[in-house]
Amino acid sequence: MLDDEIRRPNAKPLIINGNMAVAQRGTSATGQTATGYYVCDRWNLAISSSGTWTISQDTDVPSGYGFSTSTKYDCTTADGSLGASDYILHKQSIEGQNLQLLKKGTANAEKVTISFWVKATKTGTNILELYDNTNNRQVSQSYTISSTDTWQKVVLNFPADTTGALANNNGGALNVQFYLGAGSNFTSGTLQETWAGYVNANRAVGQVNHADSTSNDFWITAIQLEVGEYTSSTLPPFQHES
Repeated sequence: MLDDEIRRPNAKPLIINGNMAVAQRGTSATGQTATGYYVCDRWNLAISSSGTWTISQDTDVPSGYGFSTSTKYDCTTADGSLGASDYILHKQSIEGQNLQLLKKGTANAEKVTISFWVKATKTGTNILELYDNTNNRQVSQSYTISSTDTWQKVVLNFPADTTGALANNNGGALNVQFYLGAGSNFTSGTLQETWAGYVNANRAVGQVNHADSTSNDFWITAIQLEVGEYTSSTLPPFQHES
């Protein structure tokens, strides 16, 4: 048995295609302004009036870690002043039947860790949100892109949720949502860093607007979700799949 099989409770990746290796729909989609699945499998653009984007499977990746592809968002028409209800998200919905090991909604609920590599032209605060579709609950964590156009690894810990079990079926029970922009309806409150019933104002507080210039690009890859609380030094290795 491999060391990382001993260390991780989830024998298979909970995030599918986290390394953006599979793109059966095609490798590029231009002029996107509407929500949809466009390029890398399982990954969805959710957008409301937040500029125009070219989305592509890109070969720009962090060097030396075994990754060959990323998802790139290229802003082609800017929106420098997002409306109150506007947003743009890079997200994946995970089936509830694959998440029962989280024991969500019980006294034994598990903490989770999400890690990923990210690179962007625009620096500043960004938000990653977990959204429970079964119970309309959410939790968010912030991270900072500190250097322009430079790959950096991010590791974020999310608390356990003893309220609200996830549906045990093939529906998308949990969304993993990376904000690229959000209007004031989502940013005017206090960031919700513990699980609670969703309040829009608390979901993306502090989020920078990657749609504010046609010079802006955003890349992401190597997204993994692990059961338990890890640091960058204890995180199990990324599970590469064919």
